[in-house]
Amino acid sequence: MSGTRRKPGDLGEYIQGMKSTLLTLGYTPGTTRNMLKVVGQIGRWLQAEGLSVADLDEVKLERFIADRQKAGFCQIQHRGVFVVLLRLLRSMDVIPARAVISPTAVEALVENYRQWLVAERDLAPTTVLRYHVLARRFLSGDQPGGPLMDLSVLSGRQVSAFILAESRRVSVGSVRGRVGELRSLLRYLYLSGRVASDLSACVPSVANWRDGHLPVSVTPSQVELMVASCDCTRSTGLRDRAILLLLARLGLRSIEVARLQLDDIDWRAGEIEVRGKARRRDRMPLPVDVGEALAGYLQGGRPACSHRSVFVTERAPRKAIPADLVGDVVRRASRRIGCPEVRSHRLRHALATDLLAKGTALVDISEVLRHRDLATTAIYAKVDMLSLRSVAQPWPGHR
Repeated sequence: MSGTRRKPGDLGEYIQGMKSTLLTLGYTPGTTRNMLKVVGQIGRWLQAEGLSVADLDEVKLERFIADRQKAGFCQIQHRGVFVVLLRLLRSMDVIPARAVISPTAVEALVENYRQWLVAERDLAPTTVLRYHVLARRFLSGDQPGGPLMDLSVLSGRQVSAFILAESRRVSVGSVRGRVGELRSLLRYLYLSGRVASDLSACVPSVANWRDGHLPVSVTPSQVELMVASCDCTRSTGLRDRAILLLLARLGLRSIEVARLQLDDIDWRAGEIEVRGKARRRDRMPLPVDVGEALAGYLQGGRPACSHRSVFVTERAPRKAIPADLVGDVVRRASRRIGCPEVRSHRLRHALATDLLAKGTALVDISEVLRHRDLATTAIYAKVDMLSLRSVAQPWPGHR
């Protein structure tokens, strides 16, 4: 009979546990109901196939999807519910843990390298990921799933050939990153005794003029237009405005915005703790407009969840936003005001340029941007055209 609720088969006793888990993850009641319907379909399919709940695993779920498609059901399957269901059943010891596949020689070596980067070099997770990806490509001969190269005959020629191939594939800036990543890997192979000599010196440097261009930034008026373009009647608008102000007023990097925790904001002292590069932490004053924007988002825009991250995803499962989303926020704002797409780092440049125009010393700008080397801040001296003209000497022979 149409409208009659169908029984969820052998998965009936786990429905309430699934419902609680899905709601805790931030799924809406409507989405939760739809996902529980999929659980019911799986339960009835198990009965029809003569299988028990204990037989359920990733392979069986692929069979379930294929059978549904053959039967003419074309609705989108909620693969997210499969992950939650299997995790719940495994936590209750209803089904065995997922079988562990023995790692290949490349995977085993790359994992050892990753652990070394974390334990010995104390690198940030995002940096470790970049080094990890390059190591896998290099050690497998740039072939996904390929065998481990013969390290006993590894030579400087192979090292140079890899970098030259990268230079044809990616930008100059990206190749410079590959150089550092490959040198790190080669040093590890030598220190761990896997190669007889340190080949890190064989990695060719990339020809590139340092500070050969002016830092590009947006004007203060454009920054204000970007902030004002956020629709604060919507939760995403409140979030975007808070993110833009953190970038524009404090000069934070994208990853620093994404890492911001609720406990990092000291409302009484009017300060904020920034989790920067190399696990560095700095306390900075919290400007009034930034604090108001953060409070507005936390009170009226942030989804309710147990995460301690300030900025969490709008859609379930709730988790901290990725750094890439910060860049998306800036690009969307730049499009709304009709200017060329702007990267999030441009707002950091804009802050430095504006401070310099107001007469702020480079040493003070360096402290605001939290540069460890004043030479990094010195690039902004090139944008102070008025001061440069006052000290410029006449060109020989020019009248």
